[in-house]
Amino acid sequence: MSIRLRLTLLYSAILAVTLIIFSAALYVTQARVTFDAIKTTLARQADALASGERRFPRFSEGPPLPTTLPGRWTQTRNADGSVSARTADLADTTLPLSDTGLGDLQKGLPWVEVAEVEDEPLLIYSQPVLQQNRVARIIQVATPISERTQSLGTLRLILIVGSSLAIVAAFIVGWVLAGMVLRPIHQIAHTAQAIGSERNFSRRVEHTGPNDEVGQLATTFNAMLTELESAYRQVEQALDTQRRFVGDASHELRTPLTTIRGNIELLRNNPPMDPKERVDVLADTKDEVERLIRLVNQLLALARADAGRPVRREPVPLKPLLDDVYRQAKLLAPHRTIDYAASLDANVLADRDVLKQVLLILLDNARVHTPASATIGIQVARVGDHIAINIRDTGPGIAPNLLPHIFERFYRGDVSRSGGGAGLGLSIAQELIHAQHGTLTVESHIGKGSVFTVTLQSAP
Repeated sequence: MSIRLRLTLLYSAILAVTLIIFSAALYVTQARVTFDAIKTTLARQADALASGERRFPRFSEGPPLPTTLPGRWTQTRNADGSVSARTADLADTTLPLSDTGLGDLQKGLPWVEVAEVEDEPLLIYSQPVLQQNRVARIIQVATPISERTQSLGTLRLILIVGSSLAIVAAFIVGWVLAGMVLRPIHQIAHTAQAIGSERNFSRRVEHTGPNDEVGQLATTFNAMLTELESAYRQVEQALDTQRRFVGDASHELRTPLTTIRGNIELLRNNPPMDPKERVDVLADTKDEVERLIRLVNQLLALARADAGRPVRREPVPLKPLLDDVYRQAKLLAPHRTIDYAASLDANVLADRDVLKQVLLILLDNARVHTPASATIGIQVARVGDHIAINIRDTGPGIAPNLLPHIFERFYRGDVSRSGGGAGLGLSIAQELIHAQHGTLTVESHIGKGSVFTVTLQSAP
């Protein structure tokens, strides 16, 4: 059963109970008031006749009764209950008196009863006439109450029909009002169903009414949709990134594996080839294996960064670290000109090994992507409470349309600059610097070279 129907039935039932109680009270009150009014009139008339009886005690049969009285019938009885006289309009009709009533009258108490005489309901008031403390006569005065009965019947019919119509009207009005009140809730339910089926979290509930309970529900629901939309986009973006990463990684792994398998197949067939050619095949296989090892190590580094493993941050003396990095860079490229002069002796908050790995990546990137005649420089500067480490080169520079993408994984926009790498070095460097609460930025000008800047918080 819907809430709308339950609400409508509830207040219709409340209204029905209220009307029944009100109608019953009105009917009973009206019946009592009219009954008492008729009884009072009869009692007054009977008392007047009893007064005459007491004033004329010499008449054994009592004073003569009035011949007729409109709407009234009068009858006298002896103390034993036998009829002694009646008005002319009664003719041969006798007003009844029950045994219980006769008993009360003989005790000096008045008696009222309703009896049906000749198919007409009568209210009969009987009053004893006392003389010398004994009941000498009984006076009965009766009047028809059919008009009162008809009036009460009409009132009962009006109350029943009126109450029924009021309940039906209240049910219809209540049904309409409940529908109007619950319409925003139905809209929220329909919106939720549409969002669930379409997976469109950009939809919102349109509520133009006041900020009551329903308005607050709509506001809360829209706020929840905003949070769901944000979370859904993040999950969707993460899944896209993961799919792209898996696809790129598979592609990068497949190339050296294919080369290695081809070389192994070639050597297993033992083809006729001179020793130098065999040595070249083996060297090529060794290079591809080393390439695979580097690629796997880079993927592991990215996986650790994605896992959000905390990176240790502690004061790291910068000069010994840069000296070490410079020495290793010279070992890897002894013929390259690397301009390094550690003029600033400062500490940074970082992980020494992670920061060293980042700097070696940047130096190797500069070495690979610049001609042998280009100069590579390492510079350090203080910027407020941060330390900036610049890795410069005087290479050909990076095209402006490529700069926004060079930190993307497996991105190798300029094939001539790729140098055979997998396109993961800069991505790894940026992830590792972010893990240390630092930044990695790049500036580049065509024909003038590029500058990669690592910025970290300085330490005492």
